[in-house]
Amino acid sequence: MTENQTPHIELNHTVVYARDRRVSAEFLAGILELEVGALFGPFVPLDLGNGVTLDYYEKRNEPIQSQHYAFLVPEERFDGMIDRLEAAGVTYYADPYHSSPGKVNNLFGGRGAYFLDPDGHNMEILTRPYVR
Repeated sequence: MTENQTPHIELNHTVVYARDRRVSAEFLAGILELEVGALFGPFVPLDLGNGVTLDYYEKRNEPIQSQHYAFLVPEERFDGMIDRLEAAGVTYYADPYHSSPGKVNNLFGGRGAYFLDPDGHNMEILTRPYVR
C-alpha cells in the first residue's frame, strides 16, 4: 500500500437481536434462499454470500429495538422472494412506512419492497442500489 492509499474497509458481520435466533434466521434465509449456518457460540449466522454474516443473538426477556436491514438482490430472484413472502402470509410494502401494502416500488430503475421479520425488524429487498 502506498502512502496515499486508504485501506479498504468492509463490513464483516453484525448482530441481529431476536426472541428466537433460529426461527428468525430461518425466516430470512427462507425468503432470500440462503442457508443458515451452524451455531457459533451464542450466534446463529446467516451468510449473505458477500463476506458478511448476520449473527442472530437471542434476547428473550428484553424488548427488541427494531432495526432496518436492506439487501441488494438480483432482479431475476426478486419475484421469487415476493412469492415466498406471500406464501408465508407476510405483508410487504412499497415504502418503509408500510403505507402501501402488497405493492413494490420502482426506485432508481429497479424494484424494492419492505417487510417485517418475526422480531419487527424492517427488512428491505431492492434490485438497484440507491443513487447518491
